[in-house]
Amino acid sequence: MTTTPTISGEIQLDHGSGAELSHELISLIVETLGDVYIGEMEDSAMLPTGGAQMAMTTDSFVVDPPFFGNGDIGKIAVCGTVNDLAVVGAKPTYLTLGMILETGLPLEKLVQVLTSIRETAREAGVQIVCGDTKVVRKGEADQIYLNTAGVGFFERTPLRMRDVRPGDKVILSGPIGNHTVHLLSIREGLGFETRVLSDCAPLNGMLDELFTAVGDGGVHSVRDVTRGGLSAVLHEYAASAGRTIRIDETALPVQAETAMAMDMLGTNAIHAANEGCVCLFVDPSAEEQVLAALHAHGYGAHAVTIGEVTEETEASVVMRDADGRLSVLEELRGAELPRLC
Repeated sequence: MTTTPTISGEIQLDHGSGAELSHELISLIVETLGDVYIGEMEDSAMLPTGGAQMAMTTDSFVVDPPFFGNGDIGKIAVCGTVNDLAVVGAKPTYLTLGMILETGLPLEKLVQVLTSIRETAREAGVQIVCGDTKVVRKGEADQIYLNTAGVGFFERTPLRMRDVRPGDKVILSGPIGNHTVHLLSIREGLGFETRVLSDCAPLNGMLDELFTAVGDGGVHSVRDVTRGGLSAVLHEYAASAGRTIRIDETALPVQAETAMAMDMLGTNAIHAANEGCVCLFVDPSAEEQVLAALHAHGYGAHAVTIGEVTEETEASVVMRDADGRLSVLEELRGAELPRLC
């Protein structure tokens, strides 16, 4: 019999950061749910359906600001859900759409979001199959919140964190930090929003071409780099594999203006949220083939190898600087930056 844990305290904003406090909250949820929770802590659940194996995921979107230079909350909702399905090797097929609308939201803004959803769903090749809409009083939501669930089907071997092994190369599909800088620049008036655009994009087409080109076995695991940034992804994999992951600071793909903005904010792009970047763990024999396949697609044109999984049995992430010095990359306890996805 599962017992409910005894606990005190209260929810903090940092529980939604994607960093250490988020992991503690998730552990509490899973412990309390007990045997009714059967997930594997992947971006999507992998479920047998009698015939084809199915992947399923769900996500909620509370983007601030919900409307930005080259996208909006609707685009992020479709991309986030599609990408969660694609990184486990599934073909995204169907989405649900739940909307919470604040009284006073202009109808033209709602149509803008719905148009983004439509166009992004068309690009990703998915269909909206059902939905729900609720309206709350003014002040009870920030204009519009979205929830999506996604279903996909496997046409190839599923990808899991547990398949990562020592020697694997760590590859990023593109620059990090741009989504964070774009939204913060709009919110805080930093002046970078026209030079640094959000990277928000549906990546299933790119990943499908990659998996077809490389075949089974070359790519061991993939994770999209969202809340908590690259640092959160690397720490999650280090803990899962029980290994040290070593990365090269000079190899990290960061746009010059993004680095400048991060310096102004006193933070590092490695902790920043993204919406169109994936981190891949790749067999070393397939590294060049993977990079070539990513470079052939627009969304992967700037893909680069940033490090590797080592033989060391300490679950940690270390970063090598330009002078060859190694330092431990500490996982953030909470959020360095405000809510962005």
